[in-house]
Amino acid sequence: MKSGFVPVVGRPNVGKSTLINALVGSKVTITSERPQTTRNVIRGVVHRPDLQVVLVDTPGVHRPRTALGKRLNERVITSLADADAVVFVIDATASIGPGDRLVAGRLLDASTPTVCVINKVDIASPADVTLQLAEAAEWDFEAYVPISAVEQQNLMPIISELEQLLPEGPQYFPEDMTSDQSEVFLIGEIVREKFLARLRQELPHSLAVVVDDLEVGADGITRVQARLLVERDSQKGIVIGKGGSVLKASGTAARVELETLLGTKVHLELRVKVEKDWQQRPAVIERLGM
Repeated sequence: MKSGFVPVVGRPNVGKSTLINALVGSKVTITSERPQTTRNVIRGVVHRPDLQVVLVDTPGVHRPRTALGKRLNERVITSLADADAVVFVIDATASIGPGDRLVAGRLLDASTPTVCVINKVDIASPADVTLQLAEAAEWDFEAYVPISAVEQQNLMPIISELEQLLPEGPQYFPEDMTSDQSEVFLIGEIVREKFLARLRQELPHSLAVVVDDLEVGADGITRVQARLLVERDSQKGIVIGKGGSVLKASGTAARVELETLLGTKVHLELRVKVEKDWQQRPAVIERLGM
């Protein structure tokens, strides 16, 4: 069979996580309109007869302002070292800019076979898509595929192109496994996703979620205790919201999705704690598993 590891790379907010979920056919990584949602290298597995594609979701490449941002960029570069092929995602609704060219340069330097994906064609004009394809063609990658990850349009050509590029190899994961992430990790990410949808623009990067306890009781209810970490006291009130409104709405949305994921009733207990300037503290970043 053919198999290999395929990082999905690009600037923040171009739709990498949405694309991976669509290709895998299930939710293996959270999505958000907020840039830099992805913090960890997450693998999603696509299974086809005689083909296994291990997609690696990576943080968006950006100009780092914190120790965390620098660590995220380093993770992207590290993921390219062991890649058998790469999917490079470009936003059809935004001009190709320095960030795109930085990623493209890294890929050309690495000489890794690359499929360039032009995403969000469902909300871009045909002229914009044509312009993006023409500009990206300068990089002379192995293939170019215009798609909509949200609408799941034209996704199968990506797999077909990767099948041509990947080497003969082993089956890395069992056929019933779609991700290498633990249940605890995914629970924390789902909680974070629900808060990202409700927080003002400057706060999401300061939020981290730590699952402290996960237990299924004799009554069949799964009890989850999680900490929401912020960097300053002022942010604590924002995460809680007036009268606890943000905490309640986000927690309810997370609980509903967790019940679907786990197949049980869920009791979700959330606490908000201050971990001062954690994004600037490498030791704390390491402790949080980032």
